[in-house]
Amino acid sequence: MKKLFLMSAAAAALTLGAAHAQELMFTPGEGDFNWESYEALKATQLNGEEVTVFGPWLGPDQAFAESVLAYFAAATGADVKYVGSDSFEQQIVIDAEAGSAPNIAVFPQPGLASDMAGRGFLTPLPEGTGDWVKENYAAGQSWVDLGTYAGQDGTDNLYGFFYKVDVKSLVWYIPENFEDAGYEIPGSMEELKALTEQIVADGGTPWCIGLGSGGATGWPATDWVEDMMLRTQAPDVYDKWVSNEVKFTDPAVIGAIEEFGWFARNDAFVAGGAGAVATTDFRDSPKGLFSSPPQCYMHHQASFIPAFFPEGTEVGTDADFFYMPAYESKDLGTPVLGAGTVWAITKDSPGAQALIEFLKSPIAHELWMAQKGFLTPHKGVNTDLFSDPTLKKMNDVLLGATTFRFDGSDLMPGGVGAGSFWTGMVDYTGGRSAEEVAGAIQDSWDALK
Repeated sequence: MKKLFLMSAAAAALTLGAAHAQELMFTPGEGDFNWESYEALKATQLNGEEVTVFGPWLGPDQAFAESVLAYFAAATGADVKYVGSDSFEQQIVIDAEAGSAPNIAVFPQPGLASDMAGRGFLTPLPEGTGDWVKENYAAGQSWVDLGTYAGQDGTDNLYGFFYKVDVKSLVWYIPENFEDAGYEIPGSMEELKALTEQIVADGGTPWCIGLGSGGATGWPATDWVEDMMLRTQAPDVYDKWVSNEVKFTDPAVIGAIEEFGWFARNDAFVAGGAGAVATTDFRDSPKGLFSSPPQCYMHHQASFIPAFFPEGTEVGTDADFFYMPAYESKDLGTPVLGAGTVWAITKDSPGAQALIEFLKSPIAHELWMAQKGFLTPHKGVNTDLFSDPTLKKMNDVLLGATTFRFDGSDLMPGGVGAGSFWTGMVDYTGGRSAEEVAGAIQDSWDALK
């Protein structure tokens, strides 16, 4: 009962705001939240100090973020103001150049944060933060690497703290279909490929794949290739590929493209045949899972895809997911591909430093976990507080990661990651060789220099 009360109180703060937060939410008890970290925060006194936070969230996510910030405000006495914008990427640069940056900026991608660190617009995080991340985040070194950038003087420092993460390395399926056919969840890439072939031998079609997305057609295939890079190459090779130290024409990259092709370019493996992959809208592609008999048994897509499942689908019962497994034979651990938001100090102050410290506390994560749309690599949180068992299961994937890497196409120059890489994957599924496609993508990258 106590747990339910606390979760209800967290939801109430969304509508009542910070003014009523203390009354509703700040009485420590025997609930499941980590109240100790909140109590420690109260020793930080920022009475009346304004702390400004600027990020990409609007709508429900803005309300969720503000409810978390309300805890920080009530504990410290700070006056915390969050502003969200759908033009964040452009506005934060304008504000920084004008000398009117917020105390904290929430970057949707580390690439822009890295650029701003190089221009001298970010303040390194407090000493010891990197060691804390390595100790307390699953795949901690990965998160340190993703938040470490070269400053204006060329020296590397930790500038970015990841808070709120998304997972992409998922395969969706219908439990009833698997049960009826006698299929089991594969625990390795070898088993996933064997299952793919078994479904065909049984007269079924294993996969639904769609790359259509209007002007962004092709992007779902980049997620496939990125997942395959992490399952066939060491993490440092992935990093060098993203920075173009390893070229698209390198055998490692061509091999990852062909790993995607093993699934997507076989007419027997894909609903509608390989020719339908590029023209099927990614939002429509999972619908084949729900046909009777099923048009396909599996669909590779990120954690957001249930938004496009048939109305009334209950995730965890009607549809479910499993981790896209790694090769057992390659000994590369359990890599996870995803995305996330990076919190950085853009105008230093005691309040900005204290807010970063607050984000290290379990309760800062648990407050959003108890609402919606939040995943965290923080190993110290109570995962029973997730409001949705599906999110808890996704978070287990995140906590089980030995390596986490950010969506590679999001880190590449826009002309490549949101251009030639997309179109190249469409050409590849249409029949061009991996070597031809990789060469064209590399040529486009070279032309940017």
